[in-house]
Amino acid sequence: MSAKIVIADDHSMIREGLKQLLEMDGDVEVVGEAANGIECLDVLEKIIPQVLLLDINMPNMNGLEVLEKIKENNINVKVIILTVHNEIEYLLKAVEFGINGYILKEADSSELKKAIYNVINGETYIQPRLIPLLNAKMIERDIEKEKIRLLTKREMEVLKLLSVGLYNKEIGEKLNISERTVKNHISSIFKKIEVTDRTQAAVFSIKNSLVNVF
Repeated sequence: MSAKIVIADDHSMIREGLKQLLEMDGDVEVVGEAANGIECLDVLEKIIPQVLLLDINMPNMNGLEVLEKIKENNINVKVIILTVHNEIEYLLKAVEFGINGYILKEADSSELKKAIYNVINGETYIQPRLIPLLNAKMIERDIEKEKIRLLTKREMEVLKLLSVGLYNKEIGEKLNISERTVKNHISSIFKKIEVTDRTQAAVFSIKNSLVNVF
């Protein structure tokens, strides 16, 4: 029995090329296509394939947003991100969202088919050359989480305020503490998260989602 898949990609030539490659041997059947995120969710309301091949960069809701909706709505489909993005942050975010597979568009059809059948069989498939990068990034994340755990509640408040650009005096007024106390907190924060200035502290906060950047 052939594997039934849906392809979601905003480039029609890529969808057509993938369809021809995957269906060539008769072991994969493309049962639906979508050109954007909203269309992808609409297709999944009518067709539940075994696997969704999902691009990240799509209009009207990107691939990661589609993945989040799939998880929220408990849609029973395996999802493989198929993308040109080898940036590890995309992969890390996809893993956090519970992705079943992640493969680059440069991969050949045999590797893509391997990924499809692996995830159908309940396995996770990450393109092998991306795994060392993912492991290194996850170790880095664990180290940064440990640094965050070292911060007291007050230090966390100070860090968030300095990260959005407040001066020591403004932080003190916000928290009803002296400017000298703010300086002491900042010195302690810098040691614990291993940074040397306010800019580095702000970058640390943004990377670890301690503050929102609009």
